[in-house]
Amino acid sequence: MLFLSYSDKIAKSLMVTAAVWAFFLAFIILADIIARGVFNSPLHGTREIVANSIVIIVFLQAGYAIRSRSMLHSDMILSRVPPIVKKIMLSISYSLGLFFFLVVITGSWDLAIQSWVENEYDGEGALKVPAWPTRFMIIVGGFLCCVNYIALAVADIFEIEDVSTKGNMNV
Repeated sequence: MLFLSYSDKIAKSLMVTAAVWAFFLAFIILADIIARGVFNSPLHGTREIVANSIVIIVFLQAGYAIRSRSMLHSDMILSRVPPIVKKIMLSISYSLGLFFFLVVITGSWDLAIQSWVENEYDGEGALKVPAWPTRFMIIVGGFLCCVNYIALAVADIFEIEDVSTKGNMNV
């Protein structure tokens, strides 16, 4: 199904982006540690960059975690119930996940717009990090999570062959 294929490609690319970002973030942290230890002077803005980056990385990877069926659920229970009960349980869990991320999106929307309009920054002094990219990434990541819960529901309810269950989601 084309919808599932696009969902997989977007989730994979965002996950890879988050992994690369985390890799470079490790070097920023290392540079800060070395600057503090050797030069007794911290790398200004490290705390703000790391704090905002962690939120962004989490929301970049959340869609992949959902799509690859890595989010929390109990296989022990699901493997012991009849197929119709399994479909009902999965439908309920997908609905709850969808509801959760819709709440996150609606709760974040006004803050993201306000952050953009007011040109909000995190940090003081030498380096100020804009806050709006983090706030909008929560919305984008939450939207992708919603899309992926819908994709899983469609795949499970209508018994469409799902590439995420065949191991093709591996990068």
